[in-house]
Amino acid sequence: MKGECGEAEGACVIEARGLSVERSRVILRDVNWRVRQGEHWVVMGSNGSGKTALMRSLSGYMTLSRGSVVIAGYDEDEPWDVIQQRVGIVSSNVAQQIDADEPVLETVISGRYAMINYWVRRQRREDRTRAREVLERVECAHLEKIPWAVLSQGERQRVMIGRALMLEEPRVLLLDEPCAGLDPVARERFLQFLGRLGDAEGRGAPTVILVTHHVEEIIPMFTHALMLRAGRVVRAGRVSDCLRSECLSEVFGAPVSVRRRRGRYQLEVVGGDGAFLR
Repeated sequence: MKGECGEAEGACVIEARGLSVERSRVILRDVNWRVRQGEHWVVMGSNGSGKTALMRSLSGYMTLSRGSVVIAGYDEDEPWDVIQQRVGIVSSNVAQQIDADEPVLETVISGRYAMINYWVRRQRREDRTRAREVLERVECAHLEKIPWAVLSQGERQRVMIGRALMLEEPRVLLLDEPCAGLDPVARERFLQFLGRLGDAEGRGAPTVILVTHHVEEIIPMFTHALMLRAGRVVRAGRVSDCLRSECLSEVFGAPVSVRRRRGRYQLEVVGGDGAFLR
């Protein structure tokens, strides 16, 4: 069913109202969040704050206990396959299930059908053509025939983004801690790639949501931040307003100091005596 969250320029792409998830305990409580077209968001919080649960709720993998979610004009009552075509997700849960011997081209094609592992015997020509175009966009065209097991972690993350971009109408791209497992150099290269991808996509590109608990990963392409603690929203707004020492101290439950230098952020934990813990 069509929701109120339209797709016009500047319109709402994601709208969560009173979103709550409870299982044996409260995971998310009364999350209200609106993302507009042209914005790119960071979701931050400590371990157990509800970041991944929020992403799973947005992508349909976790059923809400209360509240509602509208994605690009469609709410959670819409058939699952319709919502799937609008939300691409890059998650370690998916990556871990990919067959070791699956070639990169097939991994990317599988994203068009929301499959894990591509089991269709006969590939469609248009799928191969589109997958090659996507591999160009994510700077992985040279990896087309390489099996999954041989890829580096950084290459896997780029291929996973390509897989998500294979959707017919991707409006939202969810990156759930994509830098986990990357060494410092590989992480920086991946973030530079993400910045280039954001610059190249231009108007009509999917909204990117980055889940992280490292301020160092917040590159200039990200405009807004949602801060979570214990399943509740602490603050939501522009990155410059949210990435402040007092806000992040509340988010992480400990005194921290945040500094911005050359467009990037750094965080240091302050000890009980006021000294920085390194």
